[in-house]
Order: sequence, then C-alpha cells, then structure tokens
Amino acid sequence: MKFSSKVETCGLSPVRKFYAYEVAAEAKGRKVRHLNIGQPDIETPEVFFDAIRNFEDKVVAYAPAPGTPSFLEAARNYYSRLGCALTCDDIMATFGGSEALQIVMSCLLDDGDEVLVPEPYYPNYDTFIRITGAKIRPIKTTAAEGYHYADRSRIEPLINEHTRAILITNPGNPTGVVLSDEEQRTMVDIAKEHDLFLISDEVYREIVYGGRKVSTMMAYEDASENIVVVDSVSKRFSATGCRVGALISRNRKLMEEASKLAQSRLCIATLEQAGAAAMYEKLTSAYYADVLSQYDQRKEAIVASLSKLPGVTFNSPEGAFYLMATLPVDDTEKLQYFLLEEFEDQGETVMFTPADGFYENPEDGRNKVRIAYVTNPADLTQAVEILGRGIEAYNARRA
Repeated sequence: MKFSSKVETCGLSPVRKFYAYEVAAEAKGRKVRHLNIGQPDIETPEVFFDAIRNFEDKVVAYAPAPGTPSFLEAARNYYSRLGCALTCDDIMATFGGSEALQIVMSCLLDDGDEVLVPEPYYPNYDTFIRITGAKIRPIKTTAAEGYHYADRSRIEPLINEHTRAILITNPGNPTGVVLSDEEQRTMVDIAKEHDLFLISDEVYREIVYGGRKVSTMMAYEDASENIVVVDSVSKRFSATGCRVGALISRNRKLMEEASKLAQSRLCIATLEQAGAAAMYEKLTSAYYADVLSQYDQRKEAIVASLSKLPGVTFNSPEGAFYLMATLPVDDTEKLQYFLLEEFEDQGETVMFTPADGFYENPEDGRNKVRIAYVTNPADLTQAVEILGRGIEAYNARRA
C-alpha cells in the first residue's frame, strides 16, 4: 500500500524516539535520569486544578472552535499586561503551541516553499514544515557566536522567490539564546521589507536570566500584517499535559484561513481551557518570579556540573531551560543507545537528546546534544555525573 510521500520525508522526534529503550532499561531495574525532555518537575499551580474541580456545567460540551470566551479573554488580558492591545479575534486557542504551528504552516505553505529557521532548531519544526511540502532553509549559527542570528548579512542572502516566512524561538529552544530589543527590531524589519511572515514561538517568554526581559513580537504594531506569535501554557505554568496554546495574529486573512482548520477539528478541550484561563487570570508577577528563580538555580547547577566534564563544551544559556553541548564522542545517538542498553552506574543511567535532528545536515549535530535542565539542582548534578561516567565507559569500549 502507498503512503504519503510527504510524511515519509519526516523523521521521528529525537526527543521521544528513545522511549521504548527507556522502558526496557527500567524493566531491567535501572533508574533513568532525564536530561532529554522539557518536562519540568515544578508543580502545576493549584488554581488550574481548582478551576476544573469547580466546573459546574452538567455536560462537558464542545467549546467554540476559536476557544472559550473565558480563555480568550484571559489570554487577551495577559497580553494587555505585557503592553499589547489585542482583541479576542486576534487569538485562537490551540492544542498547545504545536497545533498553532501546524495550523499556521498549513495556512502559509505550498509545495516547494521555504521557511527560514535559525539552526540548530527544534526538530518538530521540520515535521510541521515538511508535511506541507515545504522545507526549512537554515540560518546557520555557531556556539562561538552565542547562536545569535539576527543579522541582515546572514539572513537576506537566504531569501528568494520561494521564501514565505521566518520562524524563530525566543527565548530559544535548543540554544537558550535570547534576542535583544535591537535584534527583535531587525527581524521585524526584515520581514516587513521582504513581505514575509515572522512566526515567533514565545512559549518560554518569562524564563530569561540576568534580570533581562524579553518583549513579545506582538508589541511591533507597525508590522501587524507580518507577525504571528505561537504561545502556550505548557512551560509558563508547568502544565505540559494541559495542551492549551494559542495562535495570535492581527492579520485578519491569516486568522480567517486558520478558522477553517480550527472548525474542522471542532474544538480543543473544554476543561483544560477553564484551567488555563484561571492560571492567566489568578497568578501574579510573584508566581513568575518564583519560577524564574527556580530555573536560574537549575541553570547554575547544570553549568557547574557540565563544566567539570573533560572535553565537554557549551554556552551558558540566556533563557528557556535548554542548552546545546558538544560531547567528546563520535556519535551521541550511539552513546544514547549505549547508555540505555548496556551501561549502568549503581543501577542508574541517563537520557539526553542527540542533536543530529536539530540540523539540516545531521552530521553537523553528530557529536552534540540538547540538554533540558528541568529537574531540581541535586538531580541535575547527579545526572551529569552519570553522563560523565557513561562517556568514559563508551569511549573505553571503543578504544
């Protein structure tokens, strides 16, 4: 039987494809420590659960396709506190940020189109783009430059008749890079001048270190036709399983086209929208400050522990809760299989995300990994120590 040629060009997620090996390792009695997936252990706010417990309707009915009025109003108020005047028509509730990305790519892209994306990039971007028949044209970055990319001389030569959009993550996944105000302005101006969409994935907005703040691209009202923001409660409120995100744009034509897809999938979950609305409305700036403090401690722990491993190089992240690291091995995917299938350290092993899937050319990420520092500092330190011993065992076996 025949399958879609488009889906066959897509790869498995490098973040999730080792799950079966994790299960097998645990079945052998090993404890697996996680540096691989952005699943924080910070507790989801109690107001989320309270909103669901206090849900009074006798039927869990379909929500409106664009989102429940209470969620849309709560999200609008959140952006108002950021200094952005939106209407509820500018916001569409989605199944996490992932569906927002899928919808916008489906609305914008045809076979042969291209999207400029800073590299290394979140691997699911590649899937969302490939399934439309389009492809990523990478904006290449390096660790030596801090993974910064907002440079006309780097971006404009990549723009051609096939370019439809620029897709960025700010703060960055997987690099932890954060754009300055000047860099954000540069990206907006490039999009405007070349009549492109600028799609800004901002799900880590509040997680920025060193006292810095990052504004939303929605603040640039002079580019209202160009800017699309993807947002989510997943990381902001440590509610990844809630699956409530948002597609946000003042571009009326885009939102009208997106409505076709929103209506075709009927609605997103009614109860989760109630919980998400409660978090937006009831949590104060003190909540965000406390969460940032916890991630700052985790960042310091991961930086300190990785710095002790011989041959490991990385940049200290500016935001989000990921970093890219180069390991002294020939192939980090082979290392991951080794750690899960053959290695243990006092009954424990560790997972990370091999970085070959974060690059157009997998060889560019062959000796690199993405590390997610989402657990408490003591666990992170222990996981990195196990990783160091695993690297030693892997290289000794190959010697």
